[in-house]
Amino acid sequence: QERLVESGGGSVQAGGSLRLSCAASEHPYSSDCMGWFRQTTREEREGVAIINTGEGTTSYADSVKGRFTISQDRAKNMVYLEVDSLKPEDTAMYYCAQIGLPYAGVCPLRARYYNYWGQGTQVTVSS
Repeated sequence: QERLVESGGGSVQAGGSLRLSCAASEHPYSSDCMGWFRQTTREEREGVAIINTGEGTTSYADSVKGRFTISQDRAKNMVYLEVDSLKPEDTAMYYCAQIGLPYAGVCPLRARYYNYWGQGTQVTVSS
């Protein structure tokens, strides 16, 4: 059983919206870091939006602030990413990630801190 499973990707036109979902098979620690990264074939995995599951604090990449919103449903072990005002440059494979350990404070946007990854869901934005 996969620990993290993403869904909700798709193909949209510029300006459109999607809602990405991440289902966790195990309940996160009371203060864990979960969120979303994205990657194209030519670039490193980029942190997009992260939430501390206990504190509720969030972190966003500058490129998505004001357009993307991360949220969680702790009772359902779910993390969501609302992506609005999509641009062609948002086209990428989007991955759900989790540190899997207690973490205090603002969660990092660096991929190397994250121990668990989903298989990804593709988002394609056409102009």
